[in-house]
Amino acid sequence: MKTTQTAPNSLRSQPDQHGHFGTFGGQYAAETLMPALISLETAWNEVRNNKNFQDELQSLLKHYAGRPSPLYEAKRFAAELHSRGAPGTVRVWFKRDELNHTGAHKINNVLGQILLAQKTGKTRIIAETGAGQHGVATATACARVGLPCIVYMGRKDIERQSPNAFRMRLLGAELKAVDSGSATLKDAMNEALRDWVANIDDTFYVIGSVAGPHPYPEMVREFQCVIGHETRAQLAEQLNDNNALPDLLVACVGGGSNAIGLFHPFLDDPEVRMVGVEAGGAGIQSGQHAAALTAGTTGILHGGKSRYLQNDDGQIAEAHSISAGLDYPGAGPEHAWLREIGRVEYVASNDDEVLAAFQLCCAAEGIIPALEPSHSLAWLLAEAPNLKSGAKVVVNLCGRGDKDIFTVSERLGVNLDAGLGVSLGAPAP
Repeated sequence: MKTTQTAPNSLRSQPDQHGHFGTFGGQYAAETLMPALISLETAWNEVRNNKNFQDELQSLLKHYAGRPSPLYEAKRFAAELHSRGAPGTVRVWFKRDELNHTGAHKINNVLGQILLAQKTGKTRIIAETGAGQHGVATATACARVGLPCIVYMGRKDIERQSPNAFRMRLLGAELKAVDSGSATLKDAMNEALRDWVANIDDTFYVIGSVAGPHPYPEMVREFQCVIGHETRAQLAEQLNDNNALPDLLVACVGGGSNAIGLFHPFLDDPEVRMVGVEAGGAGIQSGQHAAALTAGTTGILHGGKSRYLQNDDGQIAEAHSISAGLDYPGAGPEHAWLREIGRVEYVASNDDEVLAAFQLCCAAEGIIPALEPSHSLAWLLAEAPNLKSGAKVVVNLCGRGDKDIFTVSERLGVNLDAGLGVSLGAPAP
């Protein structure tokens, strides 16, 4: 993680000392949990600019996680944009965080939090996971340092992300299936919070996104900003121009850690357009989606104030997405604030568009993306006619797609247990 000073009027100076991003954020937690949050906040403030802590984290990111991740110019994907109406001068780069150890951006945050857990003397680690990438990253980091790891995962997500569920067990984690509610990420986080309240003295809760009570949204963001800092330096190097900036940044948003990690270092550059792509599911009008920033309302969940899918009585509604990692009924408070002030645009791609973009990326670039960043690719393909001449576009490819092969094969009507047996044909248009 690279830390930089920000001006008092900088958008990057958020949150305030109480964890608020405008009217969002804060600590809406049970009284029994407040001592743990206060202790965590104190520890975080002590290490965030501590040279020894940062040097150790940077060493792990480089030698263990494999950073920096490449910034790859996707010329054949750009050609697909040109065929859909984008000017021929538009260029596209993929920030390839799917090449990190464990296959996603999650390891950036987990390594930082596990270091912090060690510094605070905690001896038991818990986490929640949806698509399983955060669970795998947490299990991996715990195996490295010899700490016990308990991961809460919805039963539905275990079924559709079985490769990651098995990986966690191989890494020595105890995987606890959650059957309550929709049996997905929201419910897994509920159970993890209950565990934390019951085991505050020895337990460190590694939250996987920029959600939850303060200081998690800020802390996770800072650990993920390595994505944006690298992107800035790599693009300048490739263009041989120290002042070069992208014209457009695109990232998928569930809770939103990969997106804020890419966006945050560029917030004070008004010429850089930023677009967060949510899960449109079966379509916003259908009500079967996970687009809380696009179609949700302000509320409180899991200790933080943000935008959520909820009914008129404030009860949280069920989210729906082809992607387990975006199947969450809310987004981090910083995203809600950036939407409110108009600095970042938030849109949605539906499941059919995502599946088509997934297949196209495989065939055009030889890269199998996760379904989560395939949302970003889907939006970009649809946006092609509106892109400006000469635009330099960076898409955060935050996860790899091996975890999604069973979901995709089922949607394509391919029975993997029986062997392929059929031709998949050309990628969907």
